[in-house]
Amino acid sequence: MAVARVSEISATSTTSFEDAIKQGLDRANQTLRNVKSAWIKEQQVRLDGGSISEYQVNMLVTFILDD
Repeated sequence: MAVARVSEISATSTTSFEDAIKQGLDRANQTLRNVKSAWIKEQQVRLDGGSISEYQVNMLVTFILDD
């Protein structure tokens, strides 16, 4: 039987939401073992002078705990 844990992380990018997700998952995979899925909980943008300056995602990352 596998037991999983969920960790919430936030990631940002100046390029896109997709890049923020990729950067967040790349970093999660450096720290966590057995990452299996991610659920994008929130997306938001920061503005500077009316233009988008940064994309942010908050995601829930699921990983399987070691035996």
